[in-house]
Amino acid sequence: HAASKGTAAMASDAKTVYSQQEHLQMKYVGTGHADTTKWEWAVNQHRDSYAAYIGHHSLLAYSAIAENESIGRLKYQYLQKMLSPCGKPPKREDE
Repeated sequence: HAASKGTAAMASDAKTVYSQQEHLQMKYVGTGHADTTKWEWAVNQHRDSYAAYIGHHSLLAYSAIAENESIGRLKYQYLQKMLSPCGKPPKREDE
């Protein structure tokens, strides 16, 4: 009887985790969902990376020194790359 309570508790925990995951996926675009394609996931990863580089001055300064570019120019380049970081989306099979 004690083992069945453990199983029920685990099932309840799994439902809670699934519910929390579903909530995060609706709230934050970059967390993906069951229908997220590989391309969409890669775009989100690239955009998050560029946003981090722009948002953290020390990362931007480090990159500027490493690439021998001004901080402003790199910030502009990263913003441009955020528009289409992985090129055009692949054609879908259903289209």
